[in-house]
Amino acid sequence: MSLADTELSIGGVKLKGIYIAVVFSLATTIGSFIWAASSLYGRLEAVEAVQVPDVTPLHESIQLIEQQLKDNDISQLSAKLATLGTNLTTISSQQERLLEITTSVSKLDKDIETMRAIVAKAELVVEDVNEIKSNWDTAKTEYDDIWRALDALAMPL
Repeated sequence: MSLADTELSIGGVKLKGIYIAVVFSLATTIGSFIWAASSLYGRLEAVEAVQVPDVTPLHESIQLIEQQLKDNDISQLSAKLATLGTNLTTISSQQERLLEITTSVSKLDKDIETMRAIVAKAELVVEDVNEIKSNWDTAKTEYDDIWRALDALAMPL
């Protein structure tokens, strides 16, 4: 029994299985959203309760990191990201072409199966024709033998 064939009757209202699945999915999604919001709110309250320590040493560390980033020339990162974006675009287009090829191969497989069925039918017809030809050749040989026998009887030595 499939989900599409399942029905549930509640108070005279018939609900299809697919509708039940959609409503259940929406309900679990909403419940998950509420749970995530509650969890986030609890975390925010916990963060607000924490006292912020002195950040002067962190400020010095951040300045060191900024200096290192400048020394490492972040501008090259932009060029690499552009190259990566181009590569992703190329990969996406190649994937689309592969999907088209897969579709074509599926169609060709179906055509090949159809051709195999036609060839099998043709082989059966050829067997029938060969059997008929064999029977015809046998009948022709017997017919010729009968005429020779009649000719021999009509003209004795």
